Amino acid sequence: MLKMNESEIREALLISQQQGTLVEVYNFADNDTFNVGFVLATDQTFTLILTLDWDAKLNGITAIRLSSIHAVRSQTDYLTTVSFKSQVAQEHDYFDLWGLQAYLANQDYQNHPILLTLVKDAYDHHLPVVIGTNKYKGRDDFEGVIADFEGIKINLHYYNEHDLSSLWEYEILLAKIDYLRMRGSQAATTAKVFQDVFHQTV
Repeated sequence: MLKMNESEIREALLISQQQGTLVEVYNFADNDTFNVGFVLATDQTFTLILTLDWDAKLNGITAIRLSSIHAVRSQTDYLTTVSFKSQVAQEHDYFDLWGLQAYLANQDYQNHPILLTLVKDAYDHHLPVVIGTNKYKGRDDFEGVIADFEGIKINLHYYNEHDLSSLWEYEILLAKIDYLRMRGSQAATTAKVFQDVFHQTV
């Protein structure tokens, strides 16, 4: 796949946002893994995507660091197929299981730093998040709750699905976060694990 420069990436994201079209956002080393969704906003450092899952239903919002993106594609055959899947999901009432459209109708991400806004929202309301860092480059997701937020770094309490003996801690500089996901199935699963395994309310 042809690697795009940051100017080309920004232009592709802006066009998608203006036209309300689906895009594929490639920010992982493996080109077989990418995000699909609608662009909600882009600031100096991050873009915010309303993401779709494999069934083409809405599944959370994802902030992706622009410098980690190496390509953005639109009008592909795969996206055409996704759009048909989305139509089916809407016709059968499972397109927006998490109520994201109603939630986003009352949010303004255009005039605020995207990552900081999401981190503050998650911390203030004790919401589950999924975080990927530049250290692991998509090889691992950290699913948990922000226990402490000090402006330039967070302390994430997360669980390891292969070892539920205890919660784990990871101190992460905001500058090291490649992507952050909220308000989808992973977040709901995290809340369930925290409540039923670790007896913590999320």
